[in-house]
Amino acid sequence: MKKLLFGVATLFVACGTNEQNSFLTDKTQLQGIYDEISEGFVQLRKEVVRQPQGCLKYPYLIPAGFYQNLWDWDAFFMANHFISRGEPQYMKDWVQLYADLADETGYISGSLTPEGPRPMYSKYAPMKPLLAQGAYHYSVAAGDFSWIAPHYEAIKRVVNYQREKRFDPKYGLYFWEIAMFSGADNNPALNYWDGDTRSYLCTDASAFMYGEMLSLAVIARELGNKVESEQFAAEAKAIKENLNKYCWNEKDQCYYNVDRETGDHYPRVSYSSFVPLMYKMAPEAAGRTTLQRYMLNSEAMRSDYGFRSLSKADPEYNNKNIIKPFSNWQGPIWGITNYIYSIALKHYGFEQEIAWMAGAVGQLIVKDLRDFGTMHETYHAETGEPLAPSSFKYKTADGRIQGFVSWNLCMQNVLEGVLQDKWMLLEIEGM
Repeated sequence: MKKLLFGVATLFVACGTNEQNSFLTDKTQLQGIYDEISEGFVQLRKEVVRQPQGCLKYPYLIPAGFYQNLWDWDAFFMANHFISRGEPQYMKDWVQLYADLADETGYISGSLTPEGPRPMYSKYAPMKPLLAQGAYHYSVAAGDFSWIAPHYEAIKRVVNYQREKRFDPKYGLYFWEIAMFSGADNNPALNYWDGDTRSYLCTDASAFMYGEMLSLAVIARELGNKVESEQFAAEAKAIKENLNKYCWNEKDQCYYNVDRETGDHYPRVSYSSFVPLMYKMAPEAAGRTTLQRYMLNSEAMRSDYGFRSLSKADPEYNNKNIIKPFSNWQGPIWGITNYIYSIALKHYGFEQEIAWMAGAVGQLIVKDLRDFGTMHETYHAETGEPLAPSSFKYKTADGRIQGFVSWNLCMQNVLEGVLQDKWMLLEIEGM
């Protein structure tokens, strides 16, 4: 593997001061990080691909390392990364797998194995609302929407399952039954224990459904169904209006989840507060303000090693090294959150801050590649130390760490945006 222009010892001192931050946005240094990541990812991309097995009739993507089964949103983001590499077929396969395996109600588990759906927390958590978006992104990449026709009704059923199970008609917004179903397993902006019966209108659930409706509006139009296209577009517009009406806190300049029983804001600044910005749901001024006040604030989301998954000011903020019973979204640096944040920052005009983040998180990945030949799911936001899966506890039969690949691959796309103006923003017509 190529060596960067600076040594390993430099990796964790080049953060913090203005002089050090300029180091992390220097294009020569970023190019070195990008070159080393790109070389390491050639092998790691191979590790996430599995050939058809059992009920999984198409090639599918797994996070690799610690996780060997198919996960809905991990594979969605990885498939978009593969689109950027000129291999869009994995997204088409992902859509067909979930559409074909959905039952007559539109239910399909978010995690699948060759033997069937994977039960989680004594339940079968439904997939996250991303299926129509996957169909849309593949179709744009392939220049062809016609392939969707045989799957169109199934895709609509899967989306409609979200409407029936997770839509609150009082507010016109969406909720999760429990945080684990959102994928952000222990996000304290939600209830995350089975015994916690509170329920919240969720910024991320509503934003994902906004993306689904926008995608379906285009898909329906391309398939010649003008009436349904207009209906889906109207639903998307309503979600956006309701999100800004009910979830935006004008005083704090932030999106909060809302208690469905009382209608009160639940004032926790977490990863999910920024998902609407990924879809450009905030007006320009509001989006810029919330990013400046929270994302770029060292007492909230910004650390020396990237952007946190929970505000440092939150009473539950921590950097515990946990992966069971759930992964830790209460502070550590995640590759996927930083990728999502990069999209939000790009939409609202903070490209220099993306360059800084790309260098900070990129260095964590480079050190992982050098030390272990793989990556981790999370990193300590105050020290940069790799966390889950534990390098000491979780090892393969031959003694290597199990590691984690998954959506960390998208950090290559962030660096390509910064260095080559080649962004993977997952934009949908109508945003």
